[in-house]
Amino acid sequence: MVDPLPQTETFAASRWTRGNFLFPTRIVVSPEHVLRVKSHLFGSSQESIAIGKVASVQISTGVFWSEIRIDSSGGSNPILSHGHRKRDAERIRDLIEHFQSTRTP
Repeated sequence: MVDPLPQTETFAASRWTRGNFLFPTRIVVSPEHVLRVKSHLFGSSQESIAIGKVASVQISTGVFWSEIRIDSSGGSNPILSHGHRKRDAERIRDLIEHFQSTRTP
């Protein structure tokens, strides 16, 4: 039996990658949006794209870590994140595709 997909999942980049040592970047995927959260010493910055506006998901895999790029159909800046495990990057893509296919217009 296949486990049902959760409503929201969070994926953190590895602390061993550039720019992620103290505050690793997080990608949050929910049925409504994809959110990139980068914490700082004081506060955080966030970028989001509505699930219905995601045009493509690209995964570039290196020896140890993967980079993910999520483009929007609205012409806004893509969400970029590096330092994720290949399995996490593929799960992000699969969740986005699932939420897009089950979305009601």
